Amino acid sequence: MAYIFHQDELPKLVSTVPGRERVFFVSKELSDVDHMLAGIMRYQQGAKSPYHFHKNCEHFYFIMEGRATVETPEGVRDVAPGDMVFIPAEEKHRLRAVDPLFYFEFQAPNRFQTTILDGTPDDLLWEKVDGKIWVQS
Repeated sequence: MAYIFHQDELPKLVSTVPGRERVFFVSKELSDVDHMLAGIMRYQQGAKSPYHFHKNCEHFYFIMEGRATVETPEGVRDVAPGDMVFIPAEEKHRLRAVDPLFYFEFQAPNRFQTTILDGTPDDLLWEKVDGKIWVQS
């Protein structure tokens, strides 16, 4: 079976820390797939993720619009449309929007734990547009 989703028909998740929102296209909830997460992310200018890492999770960002910086232990790198960022499991990282940012995100497997190194537990809380809370593990 193929699944076809349009972003406007899916639940939007808005970070409780202002400036970030996401829409998942592939998840256990939507397509009964438990081994990956895939979707789009939007950051307002200046918004950032906490400095963190994911245990047991490979991570990809494909930048479609806007510019950002990716921070890792090796330093800070600029990224722009057309850039693919690969973050190996347990690699410390942070993404910060220089401009309004739009990118595709893929995480696998979907059985991971996020550890925040610089930020708060609220950085992992996302509110569904319908008011339900989704907690990133």
